[in-house]
Amino acid sequence: RNMKTSTKDKLKGSFHEVKGTIKEEMGKGTSDPNLKAEGKAEKKSGKIQQKIGHAKETVANLKGRLADLKKTG
Repeated sequence: RNMKTSTKDKLKGSFHEVKGTIKEEMGKGTSDPNLKAEGKAEKKSGKIQQKIGHAKETVANLKGRLADLKKTG
């Protein structure tokens, strides 16, 4: 399947955010500070990846609008 890179980034980001949350909670439950920190870091990187996906989508939409303006202008 061909999926837009923006969609892939958003999906991967969501996955890493959920995975990070699980690790963080497991670290809290087992009193493992390393696992908790690893989970927090993964959760943050997932959020960043989602934002990158949103930014790519916004840029693609702007490019489409500019192309439409050039055609009608």
